[in-house]
Amino acid sequence: MGQHDDGPDRQHRRPDGVTDETVAALGKLSEALEAVEWARGHLYSLHQLIGHADLMLDDAVAQLRAAGHEDLAERVRTELLGRNVIAGRWTFQIVEDFDDNYYAVFRELDRAARDQLVDGRRHLYEAEMKERRRTRGRPGHEARPAEPGSSRD
Repeated sequence: MGQHDDGPDRQHRRPDGVTDETVAALGKLSEALEAVEWARGHLYSLHQLIGHADLMLDDAVAQLRAAGHEDLAERVRTELLGRNVIAGRWTFQIVEDFDDNYYAVFRELDRAARDQLVDGRRHLYEAEMKERRRTRGRPGHEARPAEPGSSRD
């Protein structure tokens, strides 16, 4: 058995000479990106929910008209249906602007930092945490998936 047979694969081992401080800094950058990913999911949820609400307004307008409330139905139709959610923008435009002008830059800087400092390797901080926390030799605590065709007894 080789030295790293019971440890992380090569892509999850720090390159020679990389300090704890560098791994921690890249871990924090990755953690920040994960928070942005989560926020992006919420932004897409907002996009879907507002779109759904806007489509439901068609039924609300029709039901207000059917109930004899023509003036209110017309106000909802002209003042709210299809309205921008922020100045000049529907949610798809907010999503596009976020993706193009913030999210893409964040992802690129995260990738550039990893490329420059650790040969592009990802999740080194987490891989090292896993090594500290797992119980070697215990089922369910393996360092990595079994190679195809091998058995783990």
